[in-house]
Amino acid sequence: MRETSRDQQYPERTVYEVTDAGRAATREWLREMLAAPRAEYPEFPAALSFTMMLLPQELQADLTTRAAQVRAQLTELDTAAEAARRTALPRITMLEDEYRRAVLTAELDWLDTVTSDLRSGALTWDHETLAALARDTF
Repeated sequence: MRETSRDQQYPERTVYEVTDAGRAATREWLREMLAAPRAEYPEFPAALSFTMMLLPQELQADLTTRAAQVRAQLTELDTAAEAARRTALPRITMLEDEYRRAVLTAELDWLDTVTSDLRSGALTWDHETLAALARDTF
């Protein structure tokens, strides 16, 4: 704690200062997060495991909608990157956006492949076939 003050009109206010121990803990946490991949399980992959509950055309529509949103996010990132280049910001300040762009590009490639397969009929299913498979497997 650095100081505590009180103005008669306001509640007590405490100002904290970063300590060497806090700085060291933050650096350790940051380095661990950067170096070690985690088994994070966001909502989208969880939803994908239940897509067989939908009709192929429903999945195609939903993934097409998602792809449009991913394209819009990529456009925003490209605009921000161009602005950063014009202001001569060092690349280190843009690594987060570079990573996000790489992940979104990979996702968009995958979405485009799956929606193409759904559109062509290369990826399809029906509830009766899935139910029979479940009966025969379990």
